[in-house]
Amino acid sequence: MENQKLAQIKTLEELSLNALPCLQQILYDGWILRFADGYTKRANSVTPLYPGSQDLISKIRRCEKIYHGFNLQPIFRLTNIPQLKTLDQTLEQLGYQKQDKVSVQLKTIIESDILICEPGITIQNELSQEWLDYFVHAVDLPIEHWNTLSTMLEIIPNPICCAYLKNPHRFCSCGFGVLENDYLGLFFLVTAKKQRRQGYASQLISAMLNWGQSNGATKAYLQVEIDNQEGINLYRKLGFTEIYQYFYRLPQIHIS
Repeated sequence: MENQKLAQIKTLEELSLNALPCLQQILYDGWILRFADGYTKRANSVTPLYPGSQDLISKIRRCEKIYHGFNLQPIFRLTNIPQLKTLDQTLEQLGYQKQDKVSVQLKTIIESDILICEPGITIQNELSQEWLDYFVHAVDLPIEHWNTLSTMLEIIPNPICCAYLKNPHRFCSCGFGVLENDYLGLFFLVTAKKQRRQGYASQLISAMLNWGQSNGATKAYLQVEIDNQEGINLYRKLGFTEIYQYFYRLPQIHIS
């Protein structure tokens, strides 16, 4: 059972890394070093995905040097599996602080998930400026990251869906889906602040599940921060269950 669980985690890790590619990456002794001009920790961090053979401290120091060369702070993204416990403890001893725990959740798409789509929902199979405008303004994304986000989404190699809901002419909610094999990844799920708690997110996700199932998806996964209790409650109602968690280790910043 343990091996089966680890295989499932590895699959979801590979799927999510493929779903949202960074701008540049380096493979280093089983670790994936990702770079995206500082936009999101996930796209600018080290993911230890496969076993390595080199000395742990030397690997960490090498990663630090590489990230400093990109003018980025070194960040490590670790899943909560026993195989990474030694790395986690070593980073802690080196002064790396633990931040931002994220739950990775999975569900099987079933017929009862598929509702009649609301007329205000639009689903596009390619990235549009309209979807980008809705998202960046909904999350107040700093303008210096707009081009980076756009580029990252444009280079995705798998089928995508850009979904948004307007009611009747006001933006309510949006999301981004990536399909690989029979898995649909759900990302960038956000509802406008003044439109929350009205069921728009559930309607949007249902439409995206419908799109996924129509294109061969049998399972859907997503990522939600542990502190986002409202989101966790919503996804639980929709049938998502946690498979594992990941978190970040960031170097402690000393202020003199």
